[in-house]
Amino acid sequence: MNGLRDIFLSCVLALAATVTLTRILEKEPHQPPPDEPVTSTGEITDDNLSLTWGLRQIHAEEAWKNHRGSKDIIVAVIDTGCDIHHPDLAENLWRNPGESGLDENGMPKAANGIDDDDNGFVDDFHGWNFSSNTSDLEDEHGHGTHIAGIIGAHRLNGFGPTGIAPHVSLMILKYFDHDASGKDNLNHTVAAIRYAVNMGADIINYSGGGSMKSAAEEEALNWAASQGVLVVAAAGNEGLNSDFYPFYPADYKLPNILSVAATDRTEGLMNMSNFGVQSVHLAAPGKNIFSTLPNGQYGYMSGTSQATAFVSGVAALLMANDFQLHEPQALIAHLLKHSAARPKLKGKVRSGAMLDAQKALESSDRNLVQLSQDDN
Repeated sequence: MNGLRDIFLSCVLALAATVTLTRILEKEPHQPPPDEPVTSTGEITDDNLSLTWGLRQIHAEEAWKNHRGSKDIIVAVIDTGCDIHHPDLAENLWRNPGESGLDENGMPKAANGIDDDDNGFVDDFHGWNFSSNTSDLEDEHGHGTHIAGIIGAHRLNGFGPTGIAPHVSLMILKYFDHDASGKDNLNHTVAAIRYAVNMGADIINYSGGGSMKSAAEEEALNWAASQGVLVVAAAGNEGLNSDFYPFYPADYKLPNILSVAATDRTEGLMNMSNFGVQSVHLAAPGKNIFSTLPNGQYGYMSGTSQATAFVSGVAALLMANDFQLHEPQALIAHLLKHSAARPKLKGKVRSGAMLDAQKALESSDRNLVQLSQDDN
């Protein structure tokens, strides 16, 4: 395998009755496609939190009294793409300043077919598709759209769930092509990491991974560390102890990587979640998480991918609230110190605790930044 690892992306979907789906992005180029996510088009409003138990469990509403984020914080979502027209996401998409506005001919730079900022990517207004080498960010599966919504679905638009960071900039980086080889998909991932760092991302959310190391991936993540970029990574969905069965990139020994396990409503680990008192930092809600899906829809997915997005959202709130927490090691230490200890997580994750947005925000220097008028 020439040092290449399998790429995994696992999720379990549920709506009314439990529907289970595991998506494994293998190195084989002809892996059959997964079923599509279960969706809901019912009446859903920002104020209806009955479907979003994860927000209640991490005390998001209480945290929002202190801060609701900032568009200045950029979260790169390395995933399957995103529905950039989704009403809950469009407002919070990153906009490349070098591809914004009009060119000398009066054409929108975002769609003029020119690399206006000379970064090597044409019309990369909201991000880039590394699988097709275009600016087309369409999400054929739904996983990336779901993750983007957990992190930063827009608040106060009258419908849909609210993301953990209602004000944020989501940089969409599509790395996965089902028909590509594992080598190509891994190369796409590495390129996406480097793009994110070059273009100013503060946080990289990445929920793929596998059991084999990649020197190129580790090198890119180490460079991200040198540039002060936090990487929030899924612990994996194999139900294994990562102390003995590492899952990468979560288990690279780098100071900027935060590994996340997944919990259910009982505040214990999901059966499918990897764990490790040495290798996994903390846990966050991951089972039956309600979020955005392509075509303006909503639905449920489960896994450490969803838990990872919760942590990325809280990290974005903290960075917006306290400039001292832009340094990855400081932010990781802060999250672990100000998490919520749970008996069921003792001996399972390093902190023995789960994410608590309220504790994290109340213990940061919230006086540095005040709520904008948009939040009131």
